[in-house]
Amino acid sequence: MKILVCISHVPDTTTKIVFNQDGKSLNASGVTFIINPYDEFGLVRAIEFQEQGKAEQVTVICVGGAEVEPTLRKALAIGANDAVRINANPTDALFVAGQIAAYAKGKGFDIIFAGKESIDYNGGMVPGMIAEMLELPFVSFATKMELAGRGAVLRREVDGGEEVIESTLPVVVSCQKGMSEWRIPNMRGIMASRTKPLLVVEPISVATGVQTSGYAYPSAKGSCVYFSTEESENLVNALHNKGLI
Repeated sequence: MKILVCISHVPDTTTKIVFNQDGKSLNASGVTFIINPYDEFGLVRAIEFQEQGKAEQVTVICVGGAEVEPTLRKALAIGANDAVRINANPTDALFVAGQIAAYAKGKGFDIIFAGKESIDYNGGMVPGMIAEMLELPFVSFATKMELAGRGAVLRREVDGGEEVIESTLPVVVSCQKGMSEWRIPNMRGIMASRTKPLLVVEPISVATGVQTSGYAYPSAKGSCVYFSTEESENLVNALHNKGLI
């Protein structure tokens, strides 16, 4: 069994966001980038399947320039066998999905994992687009996955309960919390990652569907009015005047 794991190269959650002067791009100076946490759930589950003897190959793939290679090397340190970098700027979801689908087509991957969304733009479209382009079944927001013969049993949370889904393989799965537990690379994994293969592939021509006109910071928070415990009547009147009660 072969597994492909889609990796997004995203800023750490503690990063202070600063835009370039043109307001159309992130200023990456001094920014620490990491594996998208939701993608990492899929990565670790793929490695667990390999440890159980159910998968022979775990490949990670990312669309981006040379700057994403440290992120791919971390995925290799966690346990992936090899990595692929599509040498292109990930302009939008359609472009990214098109590049990954083109690489995956005909290579016999049984499972394609991705995160439910990326934490930079909170986009969750790529895995569904990949499934459509490859004409494969797609299960989104999966919290658990087990292999059963030539199929899989997946679980995901729904309002008021849990949904159990059976799927044939190959399948595309987007993962969220519960699929696995994150792993910290050990020294042996870090050393091994330096010699694991990292293939650079030139992009195919894919039309982009989105253009970014600019970024802006959220509006500043308004002032806050405090009421003491003895001023409950004033609080009620203030809420009433604002039409909130």
